[in-house]
Amino acid sequence: MTSQTAAIGAEEYFDLVRHGVVAPDDRVELLEGVIVTMSPQSPRHASAMRRVARSLRDALGPSAVISVQSPLVAGHRSVPEPDVAVLPGTDADYDQSHPREALLVVEVADSSLVQDRLTKASIYAAAGIPEYWIVNLRDDVVEVFRSPDVAAGAYGSSSTVRRGECLEIAGRRGSVVAVGDLLPAV
Repeated sequence: MTSQTAAIGAEEYFDLVRHGVVAPDDRVELLEGVIVTMSPQSPRHASAMRRVARSLRDALGPSAVISVQSPLVAGHRSVPEPDVAVLPGTDADYDQSHPREALLVVEVADSSLVQDRLTKASIYAAAGIPEYWIVNLRDDVVEVFRSPDVAAGAYGSSSTVRRGECLEIAGRRGSVVAVGDLLPAV
């Protein structure tokens, strides 16, 4: 006989938080119905997160909300906490509920690289997130995914950009960041 764990939904997940089963400062996220522990951050990971948030704030100014490691309801069974997300609207739009859409999601990846490429890319594509970046610390590059196919849960295009190159934020003409500004020193 095999044992199976039942998948839970986003509302059940938030009920666990409300009832203290999952503490608000626990480093977990809900991915495809499974509560997953997030890895501790290395100094390079934390540095890259700060660099990404600063670069996006500089590029976008007050035209979007920059969210750092906060819940994003990305479907009925997924509430990831992306390292950085660019949200539409203003901070006040999220005073009473977690965001359900994003213009761009960025994950900083080292030990989480496989999960970020497979599981999270599928979740973000299925949620219709138009652009997803992986700041790949292993290879010192940024992987860019665009053109989500919601039904397939996959992105239609992908590219890799390196130090010395610039990256324009999709849908934000003229909003450009230097790849080298996103990556910590090697």
